[in-house]
Amino acid sequence: MKLELRGITKRFGSLVANDHIDLTVEAGEIHCLLGENGAGKSTLMNVLYGLYQADDGEVLLDGTAVNFAGPGDAMAAGIGMVHQHFMLIPVFTVAENVMLGHESTKAGGILDLATARAKVRDISDRFGFDVDPDALVDDLPVGVQQRVEIIKALSRDAKVLVFDEPTAVLTPQETDELMQIMRQLKQSGTSIVFITHKLREVREVADRITVIRLGKVVGEAAPTASNAELASLMVGRAVELTVHKDAPKLGDESLVVEGLTVIDQIGQLTVNDVSFTVRKGEILAVAGVQGNGQTELTEALVGLQPRVRGSIRLDGVELTTESVRKILESGVGFVPEDRNEDGLVGEFTIAENLMLDRSDSAPFVRVGNIQRGLLAEFARDRVKEFDVRTQGIDEKVGRLSGGNQQKVVLARELSRELSLLVAAQPTRGVDVGSIEFIHKRIVATRDAGVPVVVVSTELDEVVALADRIMVMYRGRIVGIVPGDTPRDVLGLMMAGEVPAEGAAA
Repeated sequence: MKLELRGITKRFGSLVANDHIDLTVEAGEIHCLLGENGAGKSTLMNVLYGLYQADDGEVLLDGTAVNFAGPGDAMAAGIGMVHQHFMLIPVFTVAENVMLGHESTKAGGILDLATARAKVRDISDRFGFDVDPDALVDDLPVGVQQRVEIIKALSRDAKVLVFDEPTAVLTPQETDELMQIMRQLKQSGTSIVFITHKLREVREVADRITVIRLGKVVGEAAPTASNAELASLMVGRAVELTVHKDAPKLGDESLVVEGLTVIDQIGQLTVNDVSFTVRKGEILAVAGVQGNGQTELTEALVGLQPRVRGSIRLDGVELTTESVRKILESGVGFVPEDRNEDGLVGEFTIAENLMLDRSDSAPFVRVGNIQRGLLAEFARDRVKEFDVRTQGIDEKVGRLSGGNQQKVVLARELSRELSLLVAAQPTRGVDVGSIEFIHKRIVATRDAGVPVVVVSTELDEVVALADRIMVMYRGRIVGIVPGDTPRDVLGLMMAGEVPAEGAAA
């Protein structure tokens, strides 16, 4: 089936998320829609899928204009979508999830699960998915859950499949398997729209590439284009994609974590008996698929988890009994994984956000009064140093782009004397130009002799920054290995496989 989007425009108030976008996907083609988070890729696909109504433009299937009032209409027309966050019911079986919303019944209104099972087996056998129709979804690995999403779409005779950031929660091996599945789907005549911001994957699987920046199509490219060329299209300028760093000049052990256990609000172990050390002048990168205890680990390091056992010592000082404020005052810098939820106050100005950690004491507050002149000078210097693109220091931080918001967080955390930097998902949702800048600052912090803990689900980022890599799986440490450990080994560890003897460092 041939898909055409002509002049699609979608506005949210004054924000133009899609600006007269044209896109053509030929039958049996893998067409990659490349762009940074916030570029408008997902909005465009949500228009196609009937979740949003376009303000202008039209959608055509095999030359015929169509109008979808909702996802049901899109599915009926042969459009399927595999979402970044799976739309599955964990306590249902594979067959039950596949038939959900399209239930067939036998006499007496009894669900016809046998037909659903047969359909799962047929599609699974056809594409080599190896999915048990009677397995509970909650018991399946993430990569297999994604196959269930694909089976759901194919069971409804999808001729066009949209994959929205499909590798965000996959290990490298699962990503490779997904690429192979896409090729099989292509060979069967299925048209695929592959939405991503990962250059490596684009060049591996795409037949054609369309690049979107700030809601507009800014260019098309062949998969033979270099990473540098694609990055330049995404950002609008040349970008240095390689992290340059010298061998670490290691100092004494600084951060010592022993037997750390974190229990969540419903009594589950999210971090289970974790022990590790980080030396001065070293970057320890924590890798793993999202949801394996990394978030709770970083929050425990800065005092944000209330139910913690074990020991966290920084330069000999126990932190587990200290408040968040005391921990920050001891020189711990914290870049949270969700800057909007935990890192910034959107209605505050840039200047006000830059003093959040120090809002009750010198140099910005004296005798209960904010030293406006001193704060303004400090804020202007940080905006210049960290290249924050803004109208001025009094602009509300919520109006900045994601990359510039992240730079404000970094500017605040790195503008004081640090004894430890904890950076969780430091480049999530920022463009490749901002990634380049953020990586340089993290390496500079390490080179200044500060121990650094970086948590990232982006394996490229882990490999680029790490002196050592700690892999977590289901709340435990699978292993701690050198920073130059091959990606395939790291991928197996992310799936829970303990590295071979001698690989740990």
